[in-house]
Amino acid sequence: MACSPMAFLTVFLAAAGSCLPAAAAGGPLPPAGTPLSFREGYTQLFGDSNLALHGDGKRVHISLDERTGAGFASQGAYLHGLFSARIKLPADHTAGVVVAFYMSNGDVYERTHDELDFEFLGNVRGREWRVQTNVYGNGSTAAGREERYGLWFDPTEDFHRYAILWSRDRIIFYVDETPIREVVRTESMGAQFPSKPMSLYATIWDGSSWATSGGRYKVDYKYAPYVAEFADLALRGCAVGRRACEEPGDAAAPPMSPARRSAMEAFRARYMTYGYCYDRLRYPAPLPECSVGPEAAAFLPSGDARAALRRHGRRHRTRGGADSAL
Repeated sequence: MACSPMAFLTVFLAAAGSCLPAAAAGGPLPPAGTPLSFREGYTQLFGDSNLALHGDGKRVHISLDERTGAGFASQGAYLHGLFSARIKLPADHTAGVVVAFYMSNGDVYERTHDELDFEFLGNVRGREWRVQTNVYGNGSTAAGREERYGLWFDPTEDFHRYAILWSRDRIIFYVDETPIREVVRTESMGAQFPSKPMSLYATIWDGSSWATSGGRYKVDYKYAPYVAEFADLALRGCAVGRRACEEPGDAAAPPMSPARRSAMEAFRARYMTYGYCYDRLRYPAPLPECSVGPEAAAFLPSGDARAALRRHGRRHRTRGGADSAL
């Protein structure tokens, strides 16, 4: 399928990716920044031999087996930027397996940390992976701003780019060329909009207690090792400690183009399976940044999409409201 390119988002930030079926196009796709080798930009967190480098350190494999998972992080912290990687997820029976690609500063701010997540949730054989995005600011994990989606492709067959654009006034998550979520900073969010320097992380771990049908399906280690592959890891941001980070006016992103917004809305209408703004059980009054309109009729009081419920049957809710359906 031919993919339509995306317009330039800001002077120093760029979005990256592929395409949603029938998505509208913008201008030429800008680069996401020169990918760094592992030794140039990253450090291993845990997992000893479960992290392996390939292609002169330009590709990283992290795996989960009965001994341990694995993870790595950027060597530095960043205040705003575009952070992306091409990722290929493990195939076959992956229930309970969690692969995460995210920004965080939890190692510095234990109780008031910020976090921006892509969480990839495995499934039983024959069922698709699910993708969850989380936005936590100033330790607001109890409030929770989780969303969950299906995908229009099999993420185990090839690499796809996942990107987080983080500026002082908005956050946009991308899958290939398609923006799938935008969080615009509002006065009512206050410090709950992530605003402190964060590092980039990638991990694979055992989420058997919650990740698939509320913990009903566990990781089956007879299928191990589960290997997640990362390539083209790009850090295009404002590295803390550099003079550029201290200069004002370089961290604002312009509004999303009409073409990109149309593509995002099409994705969300078709593939969103849970939205915190529609979870009336958890939030009888939606959080202040939520703008809930007629589309709310497509969601149950639990925040689960009615269409997804029909496709996948009974759903189990966990982790403060986000579902864990098959």
